[in-house]
Amino acid sequence: MSYELLAGTAAPVRVWTDVDGIEAQALGQLRNIGGLPWVRGVAVMPDVHFGKGATVGSVIAMRQAVSPAAVGVDIGCGMSAVRTSLTVADLPDNLAGLRGAIEDAVPVGFARHDDPVDVRRVPGLEQDGWDDFWRRFGDLDPAVSNLRTRARSQLGTLGGGNHFIEVCVEQDGPDAGRVWLMLHSGSRNIGKELAERHMAVARDLPHNADLPDRDLAVFVAGTPEMDAYRRDLWWAQEYARRNRAVMLALLCGVVRDRFPGVRFDEPVSCHHNYVAEETHDGMEVLVTRKGAIRAGRGDLGIIPGSMGTGSFIVRGRGNPDAYCSASHGAGRKMSRTKAKKTFSTADLAAQTAGVECRKDAGVVDEIPGAYKDIADVMRRQRDLVEVVAHLKQVVCVKG
Repeated sequence: MSYELLAGTAAPVRVWTDVDGIEAQALGQLRNIGGLPWVRGVAVMPDVHFGKGATVGSVIAMRQAVSPAAVGVDIGCGMSAVRTSLTVADLPDNLAGLRGAIEDAVPVGFARHDDPVDVRRVPGLEQDGWDDFWRRFGDLDPAVSNLRTRARSQLGTLGGGNHFIEVCVEQDGPDAGRVWLMLHSGSRNIGKELAERHMAVARDLPHNADLPDRDLAVFVAGTPEMDAYRRDLWWAQEYARRNRAVMLALLCGVVRDRFPGVRFDEPVSCHHNYVAEETHDGMEVLVTRKGAIRAGRGDLGIIPGSMGTGSFIVRGRGNPDAYCSASHGAGRKMSRTKAKKTFSTADLAAQTAGVECRKDAGVVDEIPGAYKDIADVMRRQRDLVEVVAHLKQVVCVKG
């Protein structure tokens, strides 16, 4: 058994890291979650750290209920990656031009497309379901009805924070040297607006009045509030998936323009902030993964480190104790504020040596030193996933 049980909780809380090493605030959150009457169990990933309401790096199985804070405000945030036919020998010595071309094609930070992406004109992009998807925007909470234009123009954009686009090189095995494209993003402003709207509604419901943390407020099955949240949640998760698909297609277009004849394998894509209807221990439950990916037997997933340490393509082992889940990355070991006080731009340059990326004060909070050791995180979840490919970035685009 590679997990520890957290003592003193009504529902089992299984922890895939040293309990003593978890920050006190996060431990308090885990105990609060484990005490909720709707919770059947919690799996805590090795990248766990403090979050709003629920810890980042937690998998929560609930019966007939769901907590919006256990999903997070970036509904559907996740990863996409694709292996190319290129090898590291095909890349130029100076990668600044490639980075610039990516930044020209995909808006980052608060930027958006001047005109919405015409999905019919993007080579390699799925064409099914777009009309129905946008028709269902009209069914969302009326509070976001004025955001349709913004949501359209932000489709195919990266955002900021820990979101990124990378060009990576496979490190080991028979395919060492192969070039991959990878990105991390979510549902942009529309997902945030929907999440915050529903979290506020949940906090005011009478059945949540006595919770130890009102940010853990839940919706219960059979209520109009639950129905409304699930409707908006499913749409936002689809927006996030389609947002990544558009970005990946735009990214492939940049590479195709610079390397004619390049070929792309089937992409790998996974959410890591989302809800799914699943059956575990013979019981139908709503599983929320906040900073965790599904790792059912044979499932392909992506676990990134930080902007200087590389990433992993993994295959799930289907461990039922973890609700068939694994970590979503290395996980932060310090807050953004502390990182800015602890590290300098010189530290950032040293820790991202060999990577074509921003090295200015605006991204110091994303420095590798602010994150846990990805090698240790991977070691702690060997019973959850097996490594398919170890990647190291050579280009990293941040917002």
